[in-house]
Amino acid sequence: MKTTKKRIMVGILSAVSLSLVSFFAKAQGTDSVLTLQKALNIALSQQQILKAKDNYAKASAQGIISAKRDGLPDFTLSAQQAYGTLNGLNGLASGLPGLTTITAGPVASTQNWNAAFAAFYASNIDWNIFSFGLQRAHVAEAKGFFAMDEADLEQEKFQQQVKVAGAYLNLLAAQRLHYSMNVNLWRVSQLRDVILVRTVNGLNPGVDSAIANAELSKARIAVTDAINYEQSQAANLAIQLGVNQQSFSLDSTYISHLPARLPGQLINDVSKNPELTFLSARVKSSELTANYLSKISMPKVSFFGVLQERGSGFGTSYGITNFTDYNHSYPDGIDPIRGNYLVGIGVSWDLTNLGRIASRVKSQHFNSDGLKNEYYYQENNLSNQLQQGNKQLANALQKYGEAPIELKAASDAYDQKTTLYSNGLATIVDVTQTLYNLNIAETDKDIASTSVWQALLYMAGSSGDFNLFINQF
Repeated sequence: MKTTKKRIMVGILSAVSLSLVSFFAKAQGTDSVLTLQKALNIALSQQQILKAKDNYAKASAQGIISAKRDGLPDFTLSAQQAYGTLNGLNGLASGLPGLTTITAGPVASTQNWNAAFAAFYASNIDWNIFSFGLQRAHVAEAKGFFAMDEADLEQEKFQQQVKVAGAYLNLLAAQRLHYSMNVNLWRVSQLRDVILVRTVNGLNPGVDSAIANAELSKARIAVTDAINYEQSQAANLAIQLGVNQQSFSLDSTYISHLPARLPGQLINDVSKNPELTFLSARVKSSELTANYLSKISMPKVSFFGVLQERGSGFGTSYGITNFTDYNHSYPDGIDPIRGNYLVGIGVSWDLTNLGRIASRVKSQHFNSDGLKNEYYYQENNLSNQLQQGNKQLANALQKYGEAPIELKAASDAYDQKTTLYSNGLATIVDVTQTLYNLNIAETDKDIASTSVWQALLYMAGSSGDFNLFINQF
């Protein structure tokens, strides 16, 4: 008789399981299962923060091209055409900033308003042919920025993968918790119906039905809490994926199987962690900037050349003895009739820059030291996290081995107490206590394997080796 009842119980539980699986599939709105690899691919292609950092890296790549082109000579073409007078005056010229107009013409005793068209055409080349390594330092600094932005992109990809995997496992555990709470609700409901019948027939005290009703309400509240927790984890996964909030049907492999290749020994190396690579790139970039700044105060040797052409509506005899040698013809005024050229080499050195640049270089060195401190700080944090991850994995494996034993013991205790209660040899309190223990044991069994996966993910995130987690099938 007892065997028949157990078979009926197993059949009902199986039906509940199937209905819950169907419920989750319908909630997804599709029969497709979101595997972890699919989730990672979605995040890597959809996350806006990754697109932003990719654009920053592309901008830095263009910065290298710009820095290289800064070493090319400056070549300028200019052309001016104007209409004006030509009065000259003996006097001083000022070098004040602003627009200065200098008119080259004869110094007459009185002002006149004789005007004509004139033009000025020039080409100019200026090339820093030697600057004590300034150009090379400038390009190296640009490359340092690019390397830093690339490292930032890679570490962000790594962090997103770890976050997505963590959110995926948390949602999977939440869905299993929801399932367990539903099974527990069904069990409490069945027990409560039996107790009500026995209470009505006078076989149990009336208080038992009150306790059974309280347990049923507690089970319903637990289901509501489980649903709320599942919804919050689904929202978190949607955020990590960069998609709209929705329900997800996940791969249950992480509940039914352990990782295929667990590490055979403790893992202690964090040197390949992408975050440390990024911090190291920041230090290198800062040092390259300091080197570039130190070159700015050095002298510059430049080659220069100028070619000029001028046109004027004033004739060659125009002067204090002849103020009539000019015309108002536009073509005559802009026709270039005189040319000059100039080539040479010059040296310039802003000595006052030495003090200013020295302070900037010293400031940049302090910045580099600060970045090194951040690197060592994070390296220590990751090392401690990895050591803790090794311990968590060992504890999770031990818990995984104990969970089936706990579940069997709790199930046997529940069967025993319900049998004794049915024969008047146990109280309702004894039954509810074993019911509580059974619910806990079932929950522990459901999440035992995900705890192992989460511990392995924690180790992968600390060590920087995501393959430690993802390459397990």
